[in-house]
Amino acid sequence: MAKTQTTAAGPSVLVRTNDGIDADLRLRMYRSQVQIREAEQRANDLFLQNLVKGTSHLSLGQEAVAAGCAAAMQPGDLSFCTYRGHAHTLARGVAVEKVLGELMGRDNGLLRGKGGSMHLTSIEHGVMGSYAIIGAHLPIACGAAWRAQYKGDKDVSVCFFGDGTTNIGAFHEALNFAVIWKLPVVFVCENNLYMEYTPISEVTAVANPAADRASAYGLQPIMADGQDADAVYRTAKAAFDKARAGGGPSLLEFKTYRYSGHSRADPAKYRPAGELEHWKANRDPIKIYRQRALDSGISHAQLDEIEGSVKQEVDQATEKCKAAPPTSVDILCTDVYADGGWAWRN
Repeated sequence: MAKTQTTAAGPSVLVRTNDGIDADLRLRMYRSQVQIREAEQRANDLFLQNLVKGTSHLSLGQEAVAAGCAAAMQPGDLSFCTYRGHAHTLARGVAVEKVLGELMGRDNGLLRGKGGSMHLTSIEHGVMGSYAIIGAHLPIACGAAWRAQYKGDKDVSVCFFGDGTTNIGAFHEALNFAVIWKLPVVFVCENNLYMEYTPISEVTAVANPAADRASAYGLQPIMADGQDADAVYRTAKAAFDKARAGGGPSLLEFKTYRYSGHSRADPAKYRPAGELEHWKANRDPIKIYRQRALDSGISHAQLDEIEGSVKQEVDQATEKCKAAPPTSVDILCTDVYADGGWAWRN
């Protein structure tokens, strides 16, 4: 089944409601997006209650990128995230309680409360860290991919970053290295139109900051609608399959939009009037995907059940985190730094 529709991102496109994506996968991606939305909104609420210290960077509005990419990944594949990494961590299967607990600095958190919002890591789920330094994780993802290539492993390293990273030196260095060595790494640019407080278009010489630079490294320019989880899934899966088969790296650019400011400290007053409202009304990924699911034959009842169970999951996780103790004093200063000695280097 297929139909034509016009999107805010461009002219009429063909939308396939059943094209290699079965009901189970579609329900899984819908649940993932709803879970991310509910958990991120709860994180915002907890911050306003002064239960999340410091700041946090939310992915409200960008759920389809995390859900679609994670659905296309295989067990053993590795995710490298930015400080805006809650969504990708949840999408790889980490429990909501572990994420919220970490944000709240509680002992039941993913890292027992020691990492906080910008350093989520779960080796068990293939989440190889969130990185607060812009572009720092791209060369690290290359290193992980080089390890897979050297050992003959079939895992793929997937590196997520924002549009602003494309103007950082590490972006270009990592791309060049990945192509030269034909590494099994996929670079995923989440272009939400804004850097920290500046529109990416005002400081970048090309219209599409990632895709328009791909050819400089011998890569195919690849762009897809970041508000459509199906489009993300198909685009990502093709790149992952290519990398897994020894075809080398890919650079993907997904056009998306963040509903909140850069962080909780940012009211985002730099956005044009009506822009946020337009994206929420016309390009919301969960609205788009709910209708996609209905068009493919999934019932309202099935989707309502998912939404209800996710809300219950987030509520229960919240109460567990509120009741959990803070990080215990005896571990606060352990595993914090290396002494530079031979044992650490080896």
